[in-house]
Amino acid sequence: MHRTALSGSRFHVGNLWKTLPFFLLVCVSFTLPALAQEKEKLWRTLSVSGRGVETIPTTLSQVTLGVEIQGKTAQEVQQEAARRSSAVVALLKSRNVEKLQTTSIQLNPVYSYNNNVQRLTGYAASNTVSFRIPTEKTGTLLDDAVKAGATQINGISFVANDEAIANARKQALKEATQDAQQQANAVFDALGLKSKEVVSIQVNNASAPPPPPIVYRAEAAKAPDADASTPVVGGEQQVEASVTLQISY
Repeated sequence: MHRTALSGSRFHVGNLWKTLPFFLLVCVSFTLPALAQEKEKLWRTLSVSGRGVETIPTTLSQVTLGVEIQGKTAQEVQQEAARRSSAVVALLKSRNVEKLQTTSIQLNPVYSYNNNVQRLTGYAASNTVSFRIPTEKTGTLLDDAVKAGATQINGISFVANDEAIANARKQALKEATQDAQQQANAVFDALGLKSKEVVSIQVNNASAPPPPPIVYRAEAAKAPDADASTPVVGGEQQVEASVTLQISY
């Protein structure tokens, strides 16, 4: 009984090993065409990049201004800088500026040099803030900020509002995609080929580069006529996008 069962087991195992190459052959025969198709799809593709640019008007001014005080003692200049900065910040809040924040607070010693000898002569304190305001209100606000105690206008840049930038970004992406598709069609037509499908899409960028700041000192904001305000004129901003398509043929 024991020998018969063992011999029967050997018989079945032997049959399995005999039929195994057949199963492997079937699996390979079904797998190879699929792999070949995938390789062909990767080999026969065209990659092309398109670019889209949207130009929109700027409506906001990004302003950085501050207070700088020099004096003999650290406590003296820090207190005076704090007093003037508080007055400037109160003015900005009363005008409902956007994104108001402190960007720098500094207190540094001031030295003089005579015959290669360093001598402490006092201290300099500065407080700097940044904010956004509609461009048409910028000139008047700068003049009022100087009157309130600001001694530095470190820079102004002009930007569009967030909604306008978002809409321009979408339009730039559409233009970049259409540009890439048109380039691909031109290549296929020239070579007598026919496109099949888009197998890969890559959005390289869709951003609005920051505009360069306009820098001038606070004294430049003071007009000879007390009733006149500093003229501030905005401009345009570009939103760019780039899209890369990989198309099989």
